[in-house]
Amino acid sequence: MSTDAARDPQDAAQEWKNWHERRVETVSAPYGPLALTGTHWLADAVEGRIPAVPGEWREDDDAVVLTAAAQDGIALDGEPFSGEVRLTADHTPIGESRLAQGARRLVVLRREGLWAVRVWDPEAERRRAFAGIGATPYEARWAVPATFRPYDEARTVRVANADGVERGLGLGGELAFALDGREHTLQVAVEDDGALWAVFADAASGDSSFRFRFLRPGAPDAQGRLTVDFNRALLPPCAFAEHFICPFPPPGNTLDVAVAAGERTVLTR
Repeated sequence: MSTDAARDPQDAAQEWKNWHERRVETVSAPYGPLALTGTHWLADAVEGRIPAVPGEWREDDDAVVLTAAAQDGIALDGEPFSGEVRLTADHTPIGESRLAQGARRLVVLRREGLWAVRVWDPEAERRRAFAGIGATPYEARWAVPATFRPYDEARTVRVANADGVERGLGLGGELAFALDGREHTLQVAVEDDGALWAVFADAASGDSSFRFRFLRPGAPDAQGRLTVDFNRALLPPCAFAEHFICPFPPPGNTLDVAVAAGERTVLTR
């Protein structure tokens, strides 16, 4: 259980500052979210060709088949590649993905049975233009005690995604907490390790902050207690590159209070 709400404010503020600096380093890394330049769905590929991606790509049941020639300049597992190879979805860090073309990484992705190839480029324009993450300095009042109330059965709701497509969002319960003396709830997903994850908006979303944000408060204790720290509200990946398919907040996850805390905007040069 997090104890941010009860810790010395100066210690909590310094920890937040360290966290914020790590976040800036992470998103600006060579293969961080700013480096994503394309998500190409194979269902949209014409005769197996993807714009700006070498080779010929096709779906084959539980795999993607890539056919490439030597002049395509593709490396597979660190070695020059030509011929045909069956590929499954990548689950390694981007910099360790199986396919590369120079400094670029070609990453195989699957969502709801559909295959795609993502392109990550350290020379991406958004990465070169990045100047930081606009965030509100730590304020203790935004770290509040909360209670997790699991649903009897996990449920899935259909929500719009940043690419305009509706997809399923799994939800395992709700968080209950108070802000400025008023009770609020957020529906949350439960990850494999028990950690909670919420997609939320608030009264300032789309105005002084991005249109929605993520919240990852960790796992509750055995009694369902934890601290929800809005100082660590996160910009979603699609705030850094438009080629992500982030889910929008599910119904009921737009707070009617302005949450003037956490990450707010992407700064550019």
